[in-house]
Amino acid sequence: MPAAPILVIKLGALGDIVLATGPFAAIRAHHPDASITLLTTKPYAAWLGSAPYFDDIWIDPRPGALDVVGWFSLHQRLRGGGFGRVYDLQTSGRSSRYFWLMRPNAPDWSGIAPGCSHPDTDPNRNHLHTVERQAGQLRAAGIAEVPPPTLDWCDADLTRFTLPARFALLVPGGSAHRPEKRWPALAYAALARRLLERGITPLLIGTGTEARVLAEIDAQAPGVVSLLGQTDFPSLCALAHRAELAVGNDTGPMHLIATAGCRSVVLFSGASDPALTAPRGRAVTVLREARLEDLSVDRVMEGVG
Repeated sequence: MPAAPILVIKLGALGDIVLATGPFAAIRAHHPDASITLLTTKPYAAWLGSAPYFDDIWIDPRPGALDVVGWFSLHQRLRGGGFGRVYDLQTSGRSSRYFWLMRPNAPDWSGIAPGCSHPDTDPNRNHLHTVERQAGQLRAAGIAEVPPPTLDWCDADLTRFTLPARFALLVPGGSAHRPEKRWPALAYAALARRLLERGITPLLIGTGTEARVLAEIDAQAPGVVSLLGQTDFPSLCALAHRAELAVGNDTGPMHLIATAGCRSVVLFSGASDPALTAPRGRAVTVLREARLEDLSVDRVMEGVG
């Protein structure tokens, strides 16, 4: 008899997606013969479709509170999937509501939805790092071994870039509404000049919303190379595989870079707790100051080594 299909729910954000690659691998290993579907959001669908964990990718339409048609359509799709088990790795209020969409004959469910069959009842779960929290959730569902996050499967052709022999990745951006999580642009420029003196070319990583900060660093540190808007998830992984080091703020791309294996220095302010959310990788150094403007370039260079 064929194994019942499995649904995994992981909607975002990027850092959380990267940290969930260990659980993705564990679920795949635990259900080797099952068809596994991932429910995620549009920014990650194509990328995760190339991962070795899933047979199908669904994009969550995220219906609004008053979108009756949208909720009914999602209800029909979830119920029609014939899933024997759901692993809710998002464990949010929204994803828990999806459990109720599948009642009264909901499948086995790993998560925090009240009434689910395999709840994560650890009273300390909200005080654990994401990696340990999700490992505990999967243990409660019968999966004893969860490997570390990995992006070994992710790579890309970099021939479109003219890359220097030695380069570092600088990630000076982050959420626009969280400026307190950004080390100042002038500090990044000073760091870039120090790296250039060592013969290491800084590559600036960012999207269109970070154009101003990248331009400021570029103007203050002649010799840097701006890759503004030129990288996607696979190419960023590929750059991380080849870079000597990376320095960046507490933001999603640094999770990807660190997990891809690049030696990484990640800068935290008092606005977030690295004990709960720090990137994981083979060589990650976390530096923290209550106010990032008080973090000196000398201290960051010490972290670089």
